[in-house]
Amino acid sequence: MTNSRRPFTAATANRTLGAVMLAFLAACAADPTATPEVPEAAQVMPQVAAAVNGPAQYVQGELLVKFRGAATSLSRGALLKAARAELAERILTPAMRDRGDFEGVSVLRTTMSVPEAIAALRSNPDVEYAEPNWIYKHEATANDPRLGELWGMQDGWGSGAVTSWAANTPNCSSVYVGIIDEGYYYNHVDLAANASVNPGEIAGNNKDDDGNGYIDDVRGWDFDGNNAEVFDGVNDDHGTHVAGTIGAVGNNGVGVVGMCWSIKLLNAKFLGIGGGTTANAIKSVDYFTGLKNKGVNIVATSNSWGGGGFSQGLRDAIERANVAGVLFVAAAGNSTVNCDGGTCFPAGYDNDNLISVASITSTGDISSFSNYGLTTIDIGAPGSGIISTVPVASGRRNVTSGYASYSGTSMATPHVSGAAALYKARNPSATAAQIKAAILNAATPTASLAGKVLTGGRLNVSTF
Repeated sequence: MTNSRRPFTAATANRTLGAVMLAFLAACAADPTATPEVPEAAQVMPQVAAAVNGPAQYVQGELLVKFRGAATSLSRGALLKAARAELAERILTPAMRDRGDFEGVSVLRTTMSVPEAIAALRSNPDVEYAEPNWIYKHEATANDPRLGELWGMQDGWGSGAVTSWAANTPNCSSVYVGIIDEGYYYNHVDLAANASVNPGEIAGNNKDDDGNGYIDDVRGWDFDGNNAEVFDGVNDDHGTHVAGTIGAVGNNGVGVVGMCWSIKLLNAKFLGIGGGTTANAIKSVDYFTGLKNKGVNIVATSNSWGGGGFSQGLRDAIERANVAGVLFVAAAGNSTVNCDGGTCFPAGYDNDNLISVASITSTGDISSFSNYGLTTIDIGAPGSGIISTVPVASGRRNVTSGYASYSGTSMATPHVSGAAALYKARNPSATAAQIKAAILNAATPTASLAGKVLTGGRLNVSTF
């Protein structure tokens, strides 16, 4: 199946502000009856996914800037002065270097408002782009003994995974999926056997063995906390829930089961209690692209989060994953909006490796909260009332294994991420494009999704 996504151009990204920003500016106007004039500084802020819930959030006093390689030190200094900014961090990942980018992305701190700072920079020929450091949130709303409760794995309105399993035991042990999310409870009784390690890293030797810039990144990396421990406690429930849908251990007589009974899970934690930033999302995507470039068999990243506005920096990171052959599976979002208006990120980017996922219920209806879009959202998958793994507090300081039912496009997305791993395991030579085509071509036509998603249907892996 060819990619029929509506092209997302720079012109789209820089369109005049939508109603959300106009409403925000009007609320700040001295005369509540006057029609506000939209200043140039505001016009650089594209329409955003959180429109129905108010203006999109970004880190106050921070922006992401990509300078052109030919920019001189003198020019850079003048630009920093114009934006009343200083360099806070330079992001230059191995994945960027692998693509010949030795400039990277600069995180600047400014004393101006973010729109004003962007306006001061964006027209300069030495600046490729300047944008907010958007804040993203997860897209959840809150013989295995509980298999019967997992409607998303069943036939009928589910994914048909049980039929696929009956034909061929789902051994995905050669395949990795990267969870870009919160952290996850890798010691959960239903996850521990599938919680993998970075094959290029030696645990506990305080060295960057694989040369990717991260010391002892055995389970992955916590970009929110900037350390090697990806699980920080019971607040990492969302990431743990996602992990269980992808790869809870099968046929172990315990709890639930994932799309792949055996699989290798790794984690890039970038969502903390307050959400996550574009800067850390870029680093997270590039983390898995870097591992793939080193020979780790990463088929996909699972991305159950969204918000903010268009980011050229994040789109570029997804494109680096595309070149490396890593799928980017993304949640459509939970705002009940049509994403074809250029309002849903990262689900609405036009990268060929992106699969965007809406949510359906156990009766085949599109979930009441789910975003949709005929040209931007690809497929529906089970996302309402999904039971999966979570960490549970035990006493004052201990954590134990538990289960919970959550709803959201966050829950639909890992069904598709797991489907990608399942297909790759059974078709080892399949490329990312072939895996995506197999998933979309196998979609079962579904009335509630007709005219709402590109395929007009829901996930069906029964023939995988």
